[in-house]
Amino acid sequence: MFEDKSQELTPISKLGEFGLIKHLTEHFSLSQPSSEVGVGDDAAIINPENKRLVLTTDVLAEGVHFNLGYVPLKHLGYKAVVVNLSDVAAMNAVPTQILVSLAVSNRFPVEALEEIYSGIQAACKRYNVDLIGGDTTSSNSGLVMSITAVGMEDEENIVRRKGANPNDLLVVTGDLGGAYMGLQILEREHAVYLADPNMQPEMEGYDYILERQLKPEARTDIKNILKELEITPTSMIDISDGLASEILHLSDQSEVGFRLYEEKIPMDSLTISTADEFNLNPVMTALSGGEDYELLFTISPNDFDKIKNHPDFSIIGHAVDKGEGNFMVARGSNQLVSLTAQGWDAFLGNQNSDE
Repeated sequence: MFEDKSQELTPISKLGEFGLIKHLTEHFSLSQPSSEVGVGDDAAIINPENKRLVLTTDVLAEGVHFNLGYVPLKHLGYKAVVVNLSDVAAMNAVPTQILVSLAVSNRFPVEALEEIYSGIQAACKRYNVDLIGGDTTSSNSGLVMSITAVGMEDEENIVRRKGANPNDLLVVTGDLGGAYMGLQILEREHAVYLADPNMQPEMEGYDYILERQLKPEARTDIKNILKELEITPTSMIDISDGLASEILHLSDQSEVGFRLYEEKIPMDSLTISTADEFNLNPVMTALSGGEDYELLFTISPNDFDKIKNHPDFSIIGHAVDKGEGNFMVARGSNQLVSLTAQGWDAFLGNQNSDE
């Protein structure tokens, strides 16, 4: 979690709730024109300037969503912000503000929370969003974080999960499966450490997939890329729970089916080789692994020529009539494999969630 034996750590009780909030947020400044009042008053004030507000929130609980045995606190703060901004990006909106609430046990010193907030601040600077409020309280069960993100966009530019039509092309950004394989490396090395604390973790050569797990990025850049290409998605979602789960969400909301082509799923070579190392099917890491935080969307077939050779996008399938269902076309054959939701669920641990 947080170990620095060279300094005396400060108990949270020394500052108290209000002193702690002031201490953790004193170096945050407001940069968004829509942020009228931020931290320090009874409530924040946002001026949306005739735009639609987009709101999203996520709760991250220690032992459920993260393991402090191998997740650095600064990375945790950064990632907690990013996963919310990804939801805003999936609505084709611009993230503008966040609110952060923490519940912490007395095993956490002030310095540990400083690490978390340094990650939060790094994310705020990276994505030009303002911290405008939140709360802190005590916890009897470790660390719980809740972040709410605010975004803004003109009504006509907002993209929802519904809107896909039969024959629309299914498109994904980036590559998939890396975050899940990064998690497998972290879990493996943590288990080795618990068995023998003198063993050094073997992390060399896994940098890309470790970063995909510990420090993902929200694809807020995609909005402008699509605008430059003069493409408006007909539906969109971010990939937090696995590709298969997100396709089924689009299917449900848009009332269409999908054909996904296995050979078209974009995967990094390190993801593939690491999956082989763990005797896993690489495709399953993309379908069910989750936490990639790429964007999955549909576009009109008329936009094919605009996007077909773009390095940021992969066309991986197309929409069909709802009655035709959701299937993956297996590599090198016409065999249809039913798509099922086997991504992450905080309550079940092995199936998809709605967040």
